[in-house]
Amino acid sequence: MLLLRHTPPIIEFGKILGSLPPSTENVVDDAVSQFNRMLLVHHTPPIIEFDFRIPVKMKHYPIAISLSKQMEAKGIEPNLVTLSILINCFCHMGQMALSFSVLGKILKLGYQPSTITLTTLMKGLCLKGEVKKSLHFHDKVVAQGFQMNQVSYATLLNGLCKIGETRCAIKLLRMIEDRSTRPDVVMYNTIIDGLCKDKLSEMNARGIFSDVITYNTLMCGFCLVGQLMGALSLLNEMTLKNINPDVYTYSILIDALCNVGKVKEAKNLLAVMTKEGVKPDVVAYNTLMDGYCLVGGVQDAKQILHAMIQTGVNPDVCSYTIIINGLCKSKRVDEAMNLLRGMLHKNMVPDRVTYSSLIDGLCKSGRITSALGLMKEMHHRGQQADVVTYTSLLDGLCKNENFDKATALFMKMKEWGIQPNKYTYTALIDGLCKSGRLKNAQELFQHLLVKGYCINVWTYTVMISGLCKEGMFDEALAMKSKMEDNGCIPNAVTFEIIIRSLFEKDENDKAEKLLHEMIAKGLVRFRNFHGKDVNILVEKKIIVNLLGDDDALATMVNNLCSNITMIHINSEYRSLCYQLNGFFGNPLDKI
Repeated sequence: MLLLRHTPPIIEFGKILGSLPPSTENVVDDAVSQFNRMLLVHHTPPIIEFDFRIPVKMKHYPIAISLSKQMEAKGIEPNLVTLSILINCFCHMGQMALSFSVLGKILKLGYQPSTITLTTLMKGLCLKGEVKKSLHFHDKVVAQGFQMNQVSYATLLNGLCKIGETRCAIKLLRMIEDRSTRPDVVMYNTIIDGLCKDKLSEMNARGIFSDVITYNTLMCGFCLVGQLMGALSLLNEMTLKNINPDVYTYSILIDALCNVGKVKEAKNLLAVMTKEGVKPDVVAYNTLMDGYCLVGGVQDAKQILHAMIQTGVNPDVCSYTIIINGLCKSKRVDEAMNLLRGMLHKNMVPDRVTYSSLIDGLCKSGRITSALGLMKEMHHRGQQADVVTYTSLLDGLCKNENFDKATALFMKMKEWGIQPNKYTYTALIDGLCKSGRLKNAQELFQHLLVKGYCINVWTYTVMISGLCKEGMFDEALAMKSKMEDNGCIPNAVTFEIIIRSLFEKDENDKAEKLLHEMIAKGLVRFRNFHGKDVNILVEKKIIVNLLGDDDALATMVNNLCSNITMIHINSEYRSLCYQLNGFFGNPLDKI
């Protein structure tokens, strides 16, 4: 038996009552069954309660279209959301005539098509190779007053580059620059990718033969714009043309593979490199070690370091810094400190990054005194701390509730000419909020806005958390709206903080409304419930495990979550929780 003490905080609530896990094989069948059951009820639910997004997410577009037709046959009028989903399905199936007929229906019903809907149509045309039609459609809707966004223009630029019209793409980019939409990195990367392919074709057409430097340059360009497969295909092309890759060629590809987490493939490439008679240098080894550390494989990185030494390649300061940083990220700070001492014993001079990594690791493990001592050593050895070092210390002081020391350190930073960045300010705002100095935190936050800092989701979330802590929910919700207006999208943490605070103050209606918004945005993810999760909930006094066995209760909860596909069912479970609380609140019911 599961006994709820009170309404669970949103994190646990999401775990228990989340949507169907995407990995479930019969997820589409379950969604269709649920849909059909709703159609058969005596009083047909409103359109908002029907959801055929699951087949779309699983790329079962014909099923989604069929469900839409069933709704209309039942007399259920579609809305803008369902019609936009229908356009998306037809576009993916290449049925553009039907896509545009749905657009006509949207306009006939008096709806205003969104930028996403219009972008979907442009993308559909581009996928069919009808890029010019896509451009004409863009010109038409813009002339009618519709606004395009960065995704819209990135779609058009990609379409133009794919058909070799890079000059037209550049013209479009220049036109975008003169409008309100600001070009982003995706747009530039798309054009760089297109130019690289064009110039290689031009060289071949003129009979100019490429060499290893040409290919290395192109590979570097492909990797910079995220076209890893294109870079790897160039390696195969080099082999076919009998152009021998050098150590720089392999290092570029190893770095690219590591950046996307493919460290096993990177290690295999290092082996291929050695087999082909190209000896890896310290840069190649460092790149691979850094790749392992990025995915939490610091032990594998240490093995690469030993292998590197055995092959006669001497590690440099960067080699040791990579391992030290990896150990700190894995909370193995003592090992990292021993490695630093080993460096000094070998007369190697640790640099600013080495010390900063260790200081950050010590701060995150709560060893502030040791971090301050290491900072003194750093200065003694001629390495000047930078904003990253000071931000780590300031954050550590705040997290250990040394708020006065944190404020003093912040003032010293400015005195010494070190300009704080947005991470420094976020750490300080968090510290001020937690120390009950909300007014000071608000003033500092306002200062950032006035100075034009690009405030990210974490800074907003910290400020919202401070407002919630003081029970200022209206202000917190206003802050959430403000961040959305400024183009900063709240994440799961932002929602969880507000919802948990609302539940704690019995503002259940507001909390439930936000919970529905959070689910609609796809921010509540199902995660398999384990015995350790039960243990956490018991420790937090959210539940009492009357079954006795944590794993048995976890299995029961996971079974409760099967076949849940509709948002409104979550509220039914929540209602059941209240009934259970009421039942066990009566002493007679506990007998």
